Amino acid sequence: MKRVTTALLLTLVFALSTIGAARAVTDGELDGNRHPYVGLMVAQDADGNPLWRCSGTLLSATLFLTAGHCTEAPAAHVEIWFASDVESGIPANGYPLDGDVGGTPYTHPQYNPNAFYLYDLGVVVLDKPVRMRKYGALPRRDVLDTLATQRGTQDVTFTAVGYGLQESFPDAASWQENNQRVRMLARPHLLQINTGFTGDYSLLLSNNANTGGTCFGDSGGPNFIGDSNVVGAVTSYGINGNCAGTGGVYRVDRADDLNWLATFGATP
Repeated sequence: MKRVTTALLLTLVFALSTIGAARAVTDGELDGNRHPYVGLMVAQDADGNPLWRCSGTLLSATLFLTAGHCTEAPAAHVEIWFASDVESGIPANGYPLDGDVGGTPYTHPQYNPNAFYLYDLGVVVLDKPVRMRKYGALPRRDVLDTLATQRGTQDVTFTAVGYGLQESFPDAASWQENNQRVRMLARPHLLQINTGFTGDYSLLLSNNANTGGTCFGDSGGPNFIGDSNVVGAVTSYGINGNCAGTGGVYRVDRADDLNWLATFGATP
């Protein structure tokens, strides 16, 4: 996740001990094996040094969908884990250096780190196939507009999945943060779509004790439409450092995104 304030966009890059470039699931529940195609990724530079961690979704045996700020430079390589509990293992399933599979990151061609929220989309092309019985799916073009119009935003629910922080606190109390690398889910509601704040490229979702939400480490993770495997949006930005109130997600149902993803062989 990246943090957005009224006048300032902050890129969050953490040291190895607190790798986390995004948002994570708060007030959620353990995912278990419900979404085995959702993985934890660590971006590495050209020398193999870990940079940040994010979440993402396998769209096929060789294509992993995530956020653009998770694949941006200086990321040159990505390692990915699909265990529901990456925290376990000796030593921690190879985290943060050796995952289940590696790959090469690519970022939306119009992505700009100074205005990341406009085209916050990235993919990782895997070095070898990861075979699963089911994968995440892309949405039909502009389908979220239809959902909001027909049902009303208060009735539109997403399933957010990721490996981020379970709790976040201001800097002075950061020692209290709960940062287990386990796959969790929440069920946020749609709050804003096609407004002056969200534009036509993002959504604002709830992030509270009733619905759960996302936090640091969840960037790039899927926000599935309802209980489906269709990725309506990827986790993108937060409004405050406590991972509370609301969370911003980048829509995947726009033509420019679907056209770019089609160059990698991914289609709705």
